[in-house]
Amino acid sequence: MSLLIDKYMIRYARKEDASNLAVLSLRVWLDTYATEGIKANYSEYVLRLFTPAYFDSLIRADLHCMDDEVIESPYRILVCEQEGVLKGYILINLASHFDDNSQYGFEIEKLYVDAKFEGLGIGRSLIEAVKQNFGHFFWLYTWVENESNHFYTYLGFKKIGQFNFCFNEQLIENNVYHYSETAVLA
Repeated sequence: MSLLIDKYMIRYARKEDASNLAVLSLRVWLDTYATEGIKANYSEYVLRLFTPAYFDSLIRADLHCMDDEVIESPYRILVCEQEGVLKGYILINLASHFDDNSQYGFEIEKLYVDAKFEGLGIGRSLIEAVKQNFGHFFWLYTWVENESNHFYTYLGFKKIGQFNFCFNEQLIENNVYHYSETAVLA
């Protein structure tokens, strides 16, 4: 699958994207959450989670779908690139349901766009690619202090709840948003 949406090439991630996905994830996560600077617990978390091996395992799961083999994983990664430069990506989990309720569809686990390219339509293009390939019914959560809250409401996402978790003994509050083509048209 390769789509040209606006001026961006959207495609499934490939094995050779794993390192770039890891580095972009480190950058976006730290820019978003390390607002007071780099702390040891942040560094340990991102270096443990965002590895090329992690992304390679998710990409290999994608290949099962692309080769018409048995789908063993619910994860899909779409990347946005322009002239060979990774601008952002979206990671979806087709099996994840908010509050174990399938009425909200699948989960967008990550929508990461390099800060250098924010405001250029990349996030919107990635979401459009998800709608075209996987359907118009999905949900996501984002930190209450994240600037992306405005972006999601602008695109027609509706806030449906809160999702909180502890990170290093600190409560992290998140808004949960749902997107449905029918909700936007209503």
